[in-house]
Amino acid sequence: MQIRRSASLLAASAVLAGLTVPLTASAAEPGKPLAWAPCQGSGLDPRQRCATVEVPMDHADPGGRTIGIVVSRIPSEKPSARRGALLLIPGGPGGDSLADPSGKGQKLPQRVRDAYDLVGFAPRGLAPSTAVDCRIDPADLGVTKLLPWPAADGSVAGNMATARRTIESCVRNGDELLRHLGTADQARDLDRVRAALGERRISAWGVSYGTYVGAVYGQLFPHRTDRIVLDSNNDPDPTRVTRNWLAAFETGAEDSFPVFARWASRPGNPYRLARTPAEVRSGFLRLAARLDREPLPWPGAEPAWFDGNALRQTMLTSLYDPDDHPVLARAVLAVRAGHAPPVPPGPPGSVLQNVAAVGVGQICNDVDWPDSAADYQQDVDVSRARFPLTAGMPRGPMMCAAWPYGQKEPAVRVTDRGPSNILLVQNARDVATPLGGALKLRRALGDRAVMVTVDSTGHEAYLANGNACGDRTVSRFLATGERPGSDVLCE
Repeated sequence: MQIRRSASLLAASAVLAGLTVPLTASAAEPGKPLAWAPCQGSGLDPRQRCATVEVPMDHADPGGRTIGIVVSRIPSEKPSARRGALLLIPGGPGGDSLADPSGKGQKLPQRVRDAYDLVGFAPRGLAPSTAVDCRIDPADLGVTKLLPWPAADGSVAGNMATARRTIESCVRNGDELLRHLGTADQARDLDRVRAALGERRISAWGVSYGTYVGAVYGQLFPHRTDRIVLDSNNDPDPTRVTRNWLAAFETGAEDSFPVFARWASRPGNPYRLARTPAEVRSGFLRLAARLDREPLPWPGAEPAWFDGNALRQTMLTSLYDPDDHPVLARAVLAVRAGHAPPVPPGPPGSVLQNVAAVGVGQICNDVDWPDSAADYQQDVDVSRARFPLTAGMPRGPMMCAAWPYGQKEPAVRVTDRGPSNILLVQNARDVATPLGGALKLRRALGDRAVMVTVDSTGHEAYLANGNACGDRTVSRFLATGERPGSDVLCE
């Protein structure tokens, strides 16, 4: 799951970075070649082209209604060295990778760009693919509403009320497609994309939530996979799925905050907050508690008050990437000076609505969520005591506490049955997908996978917040198929 680089409802990047790229693309009829057309949008590589793959809305009813999945592609830069297609699987739920062939795909080493067509896509429900919209009350689209931050006293009553409003709007306004959003559906779509591209097998680089999509694809279609890289990995427990990913923020924050605290106590740092890391932590907790009691006006934001949860959310956002540590430090300094920090820029309301609806569908369809406020309250109370940085939010009720339809189908169980062609790469300190969850995926995959643990901090390891050792290992695997013989630590 991911804030700065990839849209995610769980990570609140649906609010912060969920912009999609407008495209024009012609839909291909089943069995016919894709009709590639120029992509629209700023900053795109002129080589990138887009098309639409038609897939069943309900894969259990392949002759029924179809929907469009928009894909993008930059061809291999050296046809004589071409191996196949590398599918760039985005984070989320709520992220897309349409611009990634032009963006992070161009960071790949030349030999990898020579070996593969780079392919991005917008998952089902997310514009410009066939889109969903719940028409949620704009007041419920703020970050601290989409994530279940409890009230200042720890109560989850407000979260339950938000969940009911959100789901009532989705039931009233959402398309039938909302009932057919889920990870297994996305994996089945990707196999239709593979076939439409004319590939017998496909390679993939999945990030954050995309690691779960990639793992599920590899479970459902093991014979269709080539070289699979899963970067910043989620716990695949099929009984909890997204509930575990939300809960992971507890340990993720505890793993990552000490790095911020050391930075923010370093002599000579223009954003220095205290003399020692311990003082940075205690000062942050005191400031958040003060804002719980006395929030500051925050004109232009929703909600219009900078309270303790707004500061805590700023913390989570800033811990995704060490380069963003100054954002949290500036927020602390602003509050100390008696005013709220600037309101972060956000995408248009229509984009927020679309991303939030996709998040609702995928999160609520993938796993059953309890509907008892008392059960959530008990868990939140325990979490607040054990993990004060996150104040109980990771155990709170997401909107799915009011989902009336239940789980769409049993979650796919990731197992060790299948080809040994998976490389996991994972930072040791990751606020959104902590190392503990990655180790659970590693155990589930058994001999199918090898794991590279990178001694770095931040979300997304390969070509992002990792290190040169990890990057070399992943690049070598993609280019040549060579993996380490066993799990390794890149220091």
